[in-house]
Amino acid sequence: MRSHPRARGRRRAFALTATGGALAAIGIAGLGPVGAEASSHREAPLISGMPQYDTTDLYAFRSPERQNTVTLIANWIPFEEPAGGPNFYKFATDARYDIKIDNDGDTKPDVIYRWTFKDHYRSGNTFLYATGPVTSLRDANLNFFQTYHLERIEDGRSKVLVERSKVVPSDVGAASMPDYGKLRSQGVSDVLGGKGSSFAGQAEDPFFLDLRVFDLLYGGDFSESGDDTLKGFNVNSVALQVPRNDVAKKKDAMKNPVVGVWTTTDRRGVNGKYHQVSRLGNPLVNEVVIPLKDKDKFNASKPSKDTQFLDYVTKPELPKLIEAVYGIQAPEEPRNDLVSVFLTGVSGLNQPKNVTPSEQLRLNLTTPVEQNPDRLGVIGGDNQGFPNGRRLGDDVIDISLQVVEGELTDNPNDLSDGVDANDTAFGDAFPYLALPARGSDGSPHQDASQARSQQGPAGAAAGGAAGGAAGGMSFPGSWGSGLSATSLGLGLVALLAGAVGLRRRPRADLTA
Repeated sequence: MRSHPRARGRRRAFALTATGGALAAIGIAGLGPVGAEASSHREAPLISGMPQYDTTDLYAFRSPERQNTVTLIANWIPFEEPAGGPNFYKFATDARYDIKIDNDGDTKPDVIYRWTFKDHYRSGNTFLYATGPVTSLRDANLNFFQTYHLERIEDGRSKVLVERSKVVPSDVGAASMPDYGKLRSQGVSDVLGGKGSSFAGQAEDPFFLDLRVFDLLYGGDFSESGDDTLKGFNVNSVALQVPRNDVAKKKDAMKNPVVGVWTTTDRRGVNGKYHQVSRLGNPLVNEVVIPLKDKDKFNASKPSKDTQFLDYVTKPELPKLIEAVYGIQAPEEPRNDLVSVFLTGVSGLNQPKNVTPSEQLRLNLTTPVEQNPDRLGVIGGDNQGFPNGRRLGDDVIDISLQVVEGELTDNPNDLSDGVDANDTAFGDAFPYLALPARGSDGSPHQDASQARSQQGPAGAAAGGAAGGAAGGMSFPGSWGSGLSATSLGLGLVALLAGAVGLRRRPRADLTA
């Protein structure tokens, strides 16, 4: 891998939200009301009405405290309102939630981890989710709970890793769950004779960005930018930590270090057959790369069929929209730099031998663990970060926007949405996810960290100290009064940002 010099100091930055704005720009006028989106939240018409099956994010990284293992995390059910009872949030019982591993680059899954769930009620004579303080996952006061079955499938053979383990419930609030951190710790199960760990339950949404583009481009004067608008919302998560040899080809991570990862959700139909309704590998692909007409098709497709979407990668729409609105010249096509990031992996970093191009999150299992992670991952000089897998703290919005605008070619830039970290820091041990926002918090979206600080010592240990988001931004120049309706529609892809200085370490050259 080579490093190339990067001009430092003050430079103009344009901040975009590649999350929902792009959908607006490619046809929102004909859709009627559409909800806000995040990394893969409500990203396609059909899945937007099926939140239990909607994969929101996928993470894959070498475990920092157990470096011979790999951690896989996937989330479902976007925008969980903490106080959204009396029927709180659960996994679907007619679904198969899969994380799939391609360890030889041929687009087909070689290892599948599959979760299925079952509902349990202690009494049907109450409307309460919890009938008293819940002090353990076995507490009789927990009126509703789920259990899950986890299996590993390879070469058509299935091995049960977890059977009838309890899902950590939704955090109803301080009265019902006085020490939620304790419940979280009880929800971590050993697998593979203690060589791995498993978790399923609620977590604070780890994806961070500013979604207020829908309020006339961040308030009309950009006074509303730079805030993590997903703070205080939760998701349902599964997390699995397994020996890295368990996912590598021939069970040898040193000789076969690169794996591709994606997640799918299959829903059982009335005929008893399962149909894939959600798919996610790299973040943001179905949001800003796949146009509206093919979003549902992408969610139902397999990586082996991804050549049908190739033109959307080599001739992306987003740079053209940015050029139309702001006059920033789009990089020349075809965009082979994007092919390496999203379809093949980067040569010398995370590209498998004889790879067949397909959309997967590719991870090199042998890349040394970075003790001081850079939120910008590989383009920030940290080869363990995105797009070499994805860690919870990787700022995939800023990374993806900079790459789309030519960071890897001849157009270094500092694109940013002004949110550089999650509102609550992640844990330093499995399952790493921050504790969910509490149902008893009256203002979870204004000050999500306050609720977490009241969850007891176990909660503090799991969640860590609160992280901070970047502040607001301004643009050198006036808003202008002659904004046309067309410009406003296109403007939903982007917001203008102020002059910012980002000091970067030399980064790996992804075009090598």
